[in-house]
Amino acid sequence: MKIKSDFILREVAGTYVVVPVGKRADEFNGMVNLNETGAFFWKLAEKGCTREEMINACLDTYNVDQAILERDIDKFIQTLTDNSLFEQV
Repeated sequence: MKIKSDFILREVAGTYVVVPVGKRADEFNGMVNLNETGAFFWKLAEKGCTREEMINACLDTYNVDQAILERDIDKFIQTLTDNSLFEQV
């Protein structure tokens, strides 16, 4: 899975936001607000990481229960899928 290239992540005043650029800005009206962990997930998805790679990267970075992490990543992936933010690869 990989984030579509016409969405960018920015940090604004300590808050992470994802905004559409180019022609996508006409189609996707608004922005996505993320917390620090969501921004971490987003950056991994921008690189085209698999679910398992995302889990391993998070376990290496954060002290978190794996079951909770997997649930959160699955929810994140589902939200992006529901909003058509992934490229077809």
